[in-house]
Amino acid sequence: MEIKRDFYLNQLIEAREDNLIKVITGIRRCGKSYLLNTIFYDYLIQNKVAENHIIKIALDDKSNSNLLDADRLDEYIRSKIIDDNLYYILLDEIQLVDKFEYVLNGFLRIKNVDIYVTGSNSKFLSSDIITEFRGRGEEIKVYPLSFSEFMSVYKENELKGWSEYITYGGLPLVVLMNTDDRKMKYLKEQQENVYINDVIERNNLKSDNELETLVKIISSSIGSLTNPKKLSDTFKSEENIDISQNTIGLYLKYLEEAFIIEKANRYDVKGKKYINTPLKYYFSDIGIRNSFINFRQDEETHIMENVIYNELRRRGYNVDVGLVEYRGKEDGKDFYKQLEIDFIANKGNNRIYIQSAYSMPTKEKREQEERSLLKVNDSFKKMIIVKDYVKRGRDDNGVITMNVFDFLLDENSLNY
Repeated sequence: MEIKRDFYLNQLIEAREDNLIKVITGIRRCGKSYLLNTIFYDYLIQNKVAENHIIKIALDDKSNSNLLDADRLDEYIRSKIIDDNLYYILLDEIQLVDKFEYVLNGFLRIKNVDIYVTGSNSKFLSSDIITEFRGRGEEIKVYPLSFSEFMSVYKENELKGWSEYITYGGLPLVVLMNTDDRKMKYLKEQQENVYINDVIERNNLKSDNELETLVKIISSSIGSLTNPKKLSDTFKSEENIDISQNTIGLYLKYLEEAFIIEKANRYDVKGKKYINTPLKYYFSDIGIRNSFINFRQDEETHIMENVIYNELRRRGYNVDVGLVEYRGKEDGKDFYKQLEIDFIANKGNNRIYIQSAYSMPTKEKREQEERSLLKVNDSFKKMIIVKDYVKRGRDDNGVITMNVFDFLLDENSLNY
């Protein structure tokens, strides 16, 4: 069964012949290789690109081991370019080639080539890979399957799909497995043998114990404000481990570079400034998160928040956590309060303030969720996303309410 990834295919199509190296990044097992070598390749063939003008090499294939030498790879590809027509170079697992950056920069000097690469090891997974090409690379970040992509191959209704998705996540191979046991086993194997090992190898760490403990602590508190000091205190109180704030800060950076987690910084809406700490961390894939805590915790409110965050990021928004400060008088006394907005989503000149509310059964609960949004004195869109089945609409205060399924399954839902 093929899972279509049209969202990313369209990005590759739009980037054709732009004189940049297309660097497909993303967490391990999210479908980068399949996107390039099958989906994009098939697109090129269907659009009448001659097969001998697509130079496709899987560098992790034993039959191509002789091409892991940079000079041989360079010589081989150049030997395939025999006329002035355009050639597409598709290189999978390029990090296996020593000095691959040098090789790719050399290809940029050939006028009739268009270059696409993926990689999966700890070096290539680093989010700073684009700097290796001195501004001549273009990152296309691939996430695990969105809920919409997941539902395109899931045979039950969206409620059952939601339960499955927030348990096992969106890694394509997991989605295609047919039993809970197989899914859990696969995710545990990836967690133990792939994700943590990538971080250890890249950063030459001596042990995985502290790193794995840190991931478990973050897994248990997704959507909660934290910082290295709080995490250091948790290590001492709950794990009886003394670990410095600086070390935790480095570990968090390593996990971000491997795309296992992402951070959302706090932004003071009225002060128009960022607040250094605390901040929030979200997992790129819920299934991976759940595997770190043995599928024991399923706080749907926080998981829903994580899913919304990932969907906003997938759609190209920069996402912050909002803070609104305000002063007033109550019973003749001055007061000062801080309210949180779950997400401030920014893309270009467009901004949306979003609250994630699992349920709003009462008028009081709705007023509570709206309060921070109504304290923002600007004209940007304000929205509450709920798990409850509600009709999409806008109230007298201009706040939009939308069901989480309407948000996730409609690519244009934020245009309402």
